[in-house]
Amino acid sequence: MINEFAPRFAPGAQVLYVGDAAKKSLHVETESLKRLGLPLTEHDKLPDVVLYFESKGWLYLIEAVTSHGPVSHKRKRELDSFFQKSPIPRVYVSAFADLAEFKRHAHDIAWETEAWITEMPDHLIHFNGDRFLGPR
Repeated sequence: MINEFAPRFAPGAQVLYVGDAAKKSLHVETESLKRLGLPLTEHDKLPDVVLYFESKGWLYLIEAVTSHGPVSHKRKRELDSFFQKSPIPRVYVSAFADLAEFKRHAHDIAWETEAWITEMPDHLIHFNGDRFLGPR
């Protein structure tokens, strides 16, 4: 996600947090998180990767589907609640290893989120395309 997703969709973004199921926090930029008004207390609530894309002022919350599943409606509500004090707009991303994994979880993906598939790294699937609807 950091080496493939970030350069394509958030070039130059700061990696604020990287966790995994075993260690929870592999990388934490404590001071940057505090400066941005982001909570630090409950690592189990954080997604797998948190990026701050300063040039757009966006926070990317990325879930590796293999660890916790996609950003479902329930998970999106949890993250919204957890980050409610932060004024930074959030981009929710479910990261899939391949199309087969995406198909297994497609029915659980929340509206107003993104799906990214590693085997097709240059593309995102936006759930609820009215925001991007228009001729090309």
